[in-house]
Amino acid sequence: MKKRIAVLASGRGSNFQAMIDAIQACQIPADCVALITDNPKAYAIERAEKAGIPRIVIDYTSFPSREVYERALLSAMQEVNADLFVLAGYMRILGTSIVRAFPGKMVNIHPALLPSFTGLHAQRQAVEYGVKIAGCTVHFVDESLDGGPIILQGIVPVLDDDDEDSLANRILVQEHICFPEAVRLFCEDRLTIVGRKVIIR
Repeated sequence: MKKRIAVLASGRGSNFQAMIDAIQACQIPADCVALITDNPKAYAIERAEKAGIPRIVIDYTSFPSREVYERALLSAMQEVNADLFVLAGYMRILGTSIVRAFPGKMVNIHPALLPSFTGLHAQRQAVEYGVKIAGCTVHFVDESLDGGPIILQGIVPVLDDDDEDSLANRILVQEHICFPEAVRLFCEDRLTIVGRKVIIR
């Protein structure tokens, strides 16, 4: 039976598009039942519209506090009732109440080889540190920042003349491969979390 997935995105939604393409190509046994965004100007909204995916806009700036926003977000997520929530460039840290509501049912992609370079501007951190390889990590979401159990990682070389943008573009190619693949594995019931490890069957 097909899984129900929902995507949370804040910006251009290129990883969201990679997900849409993989579902349409029957590579992921799932239906994307919603896009949830905190940004009414996100280009991801147009992508959802073109693909016929319902859009839920919960504009962060229209709420008096983060707490009130998160209550609205949690309520929307519960209503969507997805088997998996995919954080594809969702630029807000999710509060404890949301993370605890969906244990093992949320995945995120981070543009670094975790546990290195958590947080914002991971590509810039990698360039400034002088590492020779970088990449992306798909992981389950837990209460730590970019610290949940790792599902898949993709690697790219860091070139001597790289800056943040050139490295980010090369990592993005890997993101568009790794993220749909990780979601596919989830939807095929092939992932088991054992402590910090994700076992792929």
